[in-house]
Amino acid sequence: MGWNLKDGLRDCLVAAAPYGGPIGEFCFITLLRKIVSEYSFVDDLSLCLLQWKSGVVKQLGWTVSDDLLCVQEDGTVLVYDLLGGFKRHFSMGNEVSQSQVLETKIFHSPYGTGVAILTGALRFTLATNIDDIKLRRLPEVPDLQGAPSCWAVLTQDRQSKVLVANGSHLFVLDNTACTPVTPPGLSPQASSIVHMCVSFSYKYLALLTDSGLVWMGTFKDKFVLLLFSCRCRRPKSQQPSAVVMWDGLLLVVGECKETIQYHLDDDSILVPELDGVRIISGTHHELLQEVPGACEEIFKIASMAPGALLLEAHKEYEAASFGKCFLSNFPPEQFVSMCRDLRVLNAVRDYTVGIPLSLTQFKQMTIQVLIDRLVYRKLYPLAIEVCCYLKTPEYQGVSRVLKHWACYKVQQKEESDEVIAKAVSVKLADAAGISYSEIATKAYESGRTELAIKLLEFEPRSGEQVPLLLKMKKSPLALSKAIESGDTDLVYTVVMYLKNELNRGDFFMMLRNQPVALSLYKQFCKHQEQDTLKDLFNQDDDHEELGNFYVKASYKEQRLEARIAHLQSAVDEYYKAKKEFSAKTTEDEMRLLRFQRKLEEEKGEQLVGFSLHDTMTTLLSVGLHKHVEQLYKDFRVPDKRFWWLRLKALAEKEDWEELEKFSKSKKSPIGYLPFVEVCIKHHNKYEARKYVSKVTLEQKVKAHLAVGDVEGAAEAAIERRNESEIGTVLSRCAATTDHLLVERLNRAKATVAKK
Repeated sequence: MGWNLKDGLRDCLVAAAPYGGPIGEFCFITLLRKIVSEYSFVDDLSLCLLQWKSGVVKQLGWTVSDDLLCVQEDGTVLVYDLLGGFKRHFSMGNEVSQSQVLETKIFHSPYGTGVAILTGALRFTLATNIDDIKLRRLPEVPDLQGAPSCWAVLTQDRQSKVLVANGSHLFVLDNTACTPVTPPGLSPQASSIVHMCVSFSYKYLALLTDSGLVWMGTFKDKFVLLLFSCRCRRPKSQQPSAVVMWDGLLLVVGECKETIQYHLDDDSILVPELDGVRIISGTHHELLQEVPGACEEIFKIASMAPGALLLEAHKEYEAASFGKCFLSNFPPEQFVSMCRDLRVLNAVRDYTVGIPLSLTQFKQMTIQVLIDRLVYRKLYPLAIEVCCYLKTPEYQGVSRVLKHWACYKVQQKEESDEVIAKAVSVKLADAAGISYSEIATKAYESGRTELAIKLLEFEPRSGEQVPLLLKMKKSPLALSKAIESGDTDLVYTVVMYLKNELNRGDFFMMLRNQPVALSLYKQFCKHQEQDTLKDLFNQDDDHEELGNFYVKASYKEQRLEARIAHLQSAVDEYYKAKKEFSAKTTEDEMRLLRFQRKLEEEKGEQLVGFSLHDTMTTLLSVGLHKHVEQLYKDFRVPDKRFWWLRLKALAEKEDWEELEKFSKSKKSPIGYLPFVEVCIKHHNKYEARKYVSKVTLEQKVKAHLAVGDVEGAAEAAIERRNESEIGTVLSRCAATTDHLLVERLNRAKATVAKK
């Protein structure tokens, strides 16, 4: 592994991402980030070289998405992508900035990548997710006079805590309290805990004391003792073990007393992994891992295990699957799946890719995460091949990779907008579930507005097009797209945005060029902004709508003078629009209002605001017949309407004498059957009979029946020789009391039927 560092890693900051991830190194003014293979002496793959020109770096670390974090002394955290592109920066707060960073830990939690900082004031500040910064200031550690001898971050029950050692005392800091804890069985000879480490799974804890003893245990609700003393037997398989390194010596220790020792030639760092430890030096990158049981059975001397025999068969016959032929009921799916996984692992372990994953790590991180890692490295063809080979669902595999490729493609400055737009459309033509708006957004953020517009033409969903067009200040195009979609809510969204962004004149002018948007905005103004509606009508010289506006406004006025003033404005607008009928009707309303006010002042009756019909009804009810006659003449009320109105009003008042006089005043334009019916309605047959004789012959039967005169109805029906009317009268006769009348009606009905 060619780091090209003369002095090794002694004076460097080094951080390696888990799951065979990239390595970042800070040395002097140069920041190197390199991807290396799993085993030693493999060619180096250098991703980028940066000249550092910012502040003093205290710590490096990697996010879950393979972004490099550089924590500076003032608490500023700079974020770079895998290829050295600066993405963003954020601060860990004013307190950290003022008291400076003493130590930093970068960790992974269920919420994402977190940063923990020990400040110069000996206080801890924690952020559990750098994508949603929420800083937490943890409680103070008792009697802490200087920097703690060691500390670590652990995650329990979705909560991140800090474990701090102050001499031989151990404390757990959470959001609310500082809790002292005592590891059971810790040697009393230890006066200080000099180093601690939390396992990859946050399940185990290892402590190294100044007396040379290592204590290991689990940390849940309490410590569980797993004590180690460095004399005697070797660690056993599947038992918790710790790797300790100092002065070129690497020790593997467990709960037994014997160690496994390795000698290191160069300064190295240890990186915990899910199933082992990565050892990184200036010349080597190795993985220390317990030999899996299956491998031990295959490769141990004189092994007769099935796997060992299959390996021998492979060496002799070059057929790894030959042994399947001798097994019955062997499901092939597991064999095929394993072969696929191994081929993928071999592909990504290649030195040109540099992701040295073990099978256990691959299963834990999932194929989706591996595809993401390939995408971060811009290895799009390999990512697509892996997706197709493993038959990943398209929306999770190929489509997702192509979207990332397109987002990267639109940021390339050396090609024209037309070339890139065509390349993206051709490549993504058959891909399912890709949002062109996301790609266009990336183009816009890269300063390529015209390319973004071209890409949006391929987006079938208007709801995705419009927001970006508004963001790009392409308001006319956004409005056109919203109208084409037929979605009124989307049109309203654009119109409201334009209303807030443009001055009133430009806003109205844009709406005039879009009749659909103008119509919808008018509907909005009718309910929400009446004054704006008036301005729209004025701008369009729409005098008829202005007249309607003034009429509606008049009904909201409490004072009569203001109401009449609005109505007069409406009359003027109607005349300008040459709407004679509307103008005359409005003038009549004004005359009625003045008449009502005059009568209110004279008679004390509440009339203002009543319709003409209600006004006349009210006047009739209080006996002001002359004023009713005046309204009848002044407003040219139709005769039929006036007679019906007066008839009902007098009947309601039960003024039968006035009703009779009214019936004799002149010939009734509505006939006299209504007189009969209204009297019956008010339970007065005596008065009703007075008008039966005046009813026309066609209505005689109905009138006689209304007053209960069956014989009179029979006479009228027989006289008219109407079979239907005769039948109606027959239905009202009683067979026992009216048998003579029934016989007469039946003879008449028979006679009518013969004709």
